[in-house]
Amino acid sequence: MISFSQVSKRYPTGHEALGGISFDIEPAEMVFLTGHSGAGKSTLMKLIMLMERASTGQVIIGGRNLNRMRASQIPFHRRQVGVVFQNHQLLFDRSVFENVALPLQVAGFHSREVGRRVRAALDKVGLLDKEKLNPITLSGGEQQRVGIARAVVNKPPLLLADEPTGNLDPALSAEIMKLFAQFNAVGVTVMIASHDLALVRRLRKRVLTLANGSLVHDGLLPEPQVGGGV
Repeated sequence: MISFSQVSKRYPTGHEALGGISFDIEPAEMVFLTGHSGAGKSTLMKLIMLMERASTGQVIIGGRNLNRMRASQIPFHRRQVGVVFQNHQLLFDRSVFENVALPLQVAGFHSREVGRRVRAALDKVGLLDKEKLNPITLSGGEQQRVGIARAVVNKPPLLLADEPTGNLDPALSAEIMKLFAQFNAVGVTVMIASHDLALVRRLRKRVLTLANGSLVHDGLLPEPQVGGGV
């Protein structure tokens, strides 16, 4: 589903955010992305979404070589990738239903199909009874679930989440991770950037760890040593 081959990203300022990264993620795999602030996690996700292009190397998503993708093909590519943000990025002048419906409306779905898919997505995240409310009236955890419903309403094969539990308490964080695991269980490939190493360890999934733009770990996280540390 995701293949990075010797991928580097250097910005015009000269800063190299990623240097020679290589890894492969299989379809229907769930993977965590960890690393210190500035390690390159957000840049890596931006390359997958084609918000940025690699300076060198190859990025292949779902069999599509992003290096060769024309600008006219980018909207189709992005519809294959659901994205969940830490700060939700919801529109507070629209209802919960309207927020979740937005990707379908942009893609040109018929209103009847929009209604069916939006309600199915809200049902999956436990918010079907909140569809008429303004998101600003919801709790932080509920707002995050609206963001997840919006990300999956288009039934993308790939779901990215950038620090989705960063503003939530441990109980809510566990609930959100359970939702991601449920989508993964039905065949969605999931990549989650997270700094919550304790939560990541409990889920016992593959972890890619970045440090200063390099991939320094690929596999399960080791148990912390007595006295601290990762």
